Amino acid sequence: MIVEALKEINRGSAEVIDTQRVEKLLGAYFENGQTYTVKAGFDPTAPDLHLGHTVLLQKLAVFQKYGARVQFLIGSFTATIGDPTGKNITRKVLSKEEIEKNIKSYTTQAFKILDESKTDIVYNDDWLGKMSAADMITLASHLTVARMLERDDFSKRFKSNTPIATSEFMYPLLQGYDSVYLNSDIEIGGTDQKFNLLMGRQLQKAYNSKKQQAVLMMPILEGLDGVQKMSKSLGNYIGVADEPNEMFGKVLSVSDELMWRYYELLSTKSLDEIEALKNGVADGSVHPKKVKESLASEIVTRFHSEEAAYNAKLEFERVHAKSQIPTEMNEFSLEGETWIAKALVECNISPSTSQARRDIKQGAVKINQEKISDEQLQLGSGDYILQVGKRKFAKLKVI
Repeated sequence: MIVEALKEINRGSAEVIDTQRVEKLLGAYFENGQTYTVKAGFDPTAPDLHLGHTVLLQKLAVFQKYGARVQFLIGSFTATIGDPTGKNITRKVLSKEEIEKNIKSYTTQAFKILDESKTDIVYNDDWLGKMSAADMITLASHLTVARMLERDDFSKRFKSNTPIATSEFMYPLLQGYDSVYLNSDIEIGGTDQKFNLLMGRQLQKAYNSKKQQAVLMMPILEGLDGVQKMSKSLGNYIGVADEPNEMFGKVLSVSDELMWRYYELLSTKSLDEIEALKNGVADGSVHPKKVKESLASEIVTRFHSEEAAYNAKLEFERVHAKSQIPTEMNEFSLEGETWIAKALVECNISPSTSQARRDIKQGAVKINQEKISDEQLQLGSGDYILQVGKRKFAKLKVI
């Protein structure tokens, strides 16, 4: 059983530090039912999760399957500082109201994956917010400036004379202290979090916690472009809150190569099942599109329902395979003659007029199912069906 558990736990992981500790914890669970804790921190810097965030949630669910209680740590205190990882500027400080709104959204979405009965939602403001100035100075004494500047992001900013707030130096220490306070057995995070994750081990030792947490790091999930990490700001994401039809269509849009990456990190299918699918595609007995549809259905079912996944598949086939328009789409109205680029932005199917113009030049925009090429086109009074690419539609009435 331990071998099987380790195989699932290690699946897709980039690095595991102190595998022996993980094996010992699993052994105690299988031998006498002893549970252990696995911590993962989430700074509520945005209200919605995307599939990149759920890579960690999927791994937490695996640990729950094998005896773990998950410490789902909401960075209600550290979010007021902002994690500097990967940033070339100091992050914007969130208001308490923004944090509370985002926390509610995060937990609702997280429990679509995690077992709520095996999860402890904890807020680090409960202990970090009570630390005295003396406590903070003691904490800061456990890390040197030279060690901090070994971090790649800080090093680059320092060399380029880009400002680094002193508060940002505190972030890894505060994240590490969370592990001290919670007495965590294991912490998981992305590969970009390695410095912060190891800080937990260092501080547990410094504070005589009588344990040092094991660390498991997951790779950063690539976005729909297959190149850059999944990110809302880059527009290459699949949101957990996306509508079923949009979610299904986005999964179908990934490349055949990227599909296997998504299977490994997002699917609940076993590694043997995934290998069988790969073999089927390789020998031609299974079409890649069918395998991708199966993944899309699994993801839509997870965040919506089996019925929603079924309907999304039918809608995708109706719209894309048969070149028809969706049965439902958002409706908008505008007054007076309207520039097409502005209309696409106002109908929320293009992020900017400049992007709209690029899409028109590339032949990605249709009006009433007819491609247009005139980026200066003015829409007079009437009803229109606007389309950008294969998935974005809107009804527009110009009055």
